Amino acid sequence: MRQRLKPLVVLLAVLLLIAGCGAKSVTNSGASPSASPEAASANAERVIKHVRGEAKIKGTPKRIVVLEWKYVEELLTLGIQPVGVADIAGYKKWISAKPELAANVQDVGTRQEPSLEVITSLKPDLIIAAGNRVKNNYEQLSAIAPTLVFDQYLEDTSKNQYAEMESHYKVIADIVGKKTEADVVLADLNKSYEAAKTKLQAAGKAGTDYVLASASSNQNAVSLRLFLDNSAAIEVLNRIGLKNAYKSQKYETNGYSTASVESLLPVQQANLLYVVQPDDDVFAKQLKDNDVWKSLAFVKESRLYPLGGDMWLYGGPGSLKLLVEKTVEQLTKK
Repeated sequence: MRQRLKPLVVLLAVLLLIAGCGAKSVTNSGASPSASPEAASANAERVIKHVRGEAKIKGTPKRIVVLEWKYVEELLTLGIQPVGVADIAGYKKWISAKPELAANVQDVGTRQEPSLEVITSLKPDLIIAAGNRVKNNYEQLSAIAPTLVFDQYLEDTSKNQYAEMESHYKVIADIVGKKTEADVVLADLNKSYEAAKTKLQAAGKAGTDYVLASASSNQNAVSLRLFLDNSAAIEVLNRIGLKNAYKSQKYETNGYSTASVESLLPVQQANLLYVVQPDDDVFAKQLKDNDVWKSLAFVKESRLYPLGGDMWLYGGPGSLKLLVEKTVEQLTKK
């Protein structure tokens, strides 16, 4: 009897194996992934829903092209070097979070207009992009490789960019088989908040009011961005007990207001944390003799705190942790 059953058992096992190889799992990029590629076979296909549609991803991607710096930085924290990145020179200028890009990563053009020809030549098995960059070329990118699109600039006023960062970071980590690594990175970021609060408390800086700004010149005029509570950068500074003094009359999708020097008058009693490039310091150049600028309390009382030109205020866990560390360093220095 046992001998007669053996062929049937083997047949059932083969059928189950075939069914498993052809199975699809569906993941919504805005939710926790439901299955791990670590447990999937090389031929298993996953359908990932994202802001521009669906991406069908087979197995675990190995050759990834990234068209937005935020996702480059995040992939690196997971221990993965992309094969192609948009505007590598800009990435290295603006972002100091570690690890660094490897020297053999290919530049694929600008973030706004990447070279489809170069991307094709790299034979990617996954492309990651930002929603505001691929409005005109998403279909072309998707024809090259499955293209995953995230949108950090949220229309939904009930959400903030920090929560979106955590969500898409976990999705990317799951797709590339690095869920454990992502959990470690996010836990380390959370741990840094407590350390920062302790240092601020010891220095008598707990609860300090601040305004976070980035500034540059545009045709010799000053371009100023003041960050709002829905941005990830403000979220981490608030989490270490600091208080953002700048508010906007309206919801800003980008997480910041485009402002003028006059916009600083109502918040001049706060401390100014700012990012400028060393060769484009508008505070030291264009505004040096500006009467409004010179009248501001934080200017007259030297409560100006530079965070460095390579402090990326739109980044992932690596940049956000650096922002916390640099802010504490500046506010507590003697």
